[in-house]
Amino acid sequence: MFKKVLIANRGAIATRIIRTLREMGITSVAVYADVDARSLHVRQADEAYSLGEGGAADTYLNSDKVLEIARACGAEAIHPGYGFLSENAAFVTACEAAGIVFIGPTPEQMQSFGLKHRAREIA
Repeated sequence: MFKKVLIANRGAIATRIIRTLREMGITSVAVYADVDARSLHVRQADEAYSLGEGGAADTYLNSDKVLEIARACGAEAIHPGYGFLSENAAFVTACEAAGIVFIGPTPEQMQSFGLKHRAREIA
């Protein structure tokens, strides 16, 4: 089991993950855009780190920043929630290369099931 998980999301999604991690005895790490610094997920997490200023593309979707924070804080895994980086196969590959577990589908599964017609064929 993991000791520390970074949540690469915000809001209600992140608070639900934080609650579950707490029940499991796992340290939660929140990331946030500066505009979200006072958000509930930031206050509830065991640790919180800024992704800097800017919109989603510069913060929550910036896989390099998210991975940098994960490595620096010692997170063993990243939970993407949904949206943002949750369907980014390149991000999953980068996590694997960094030795960080991505809690979600593999890049191959994302590519296979990313198109509805292909998912139906596989099913």
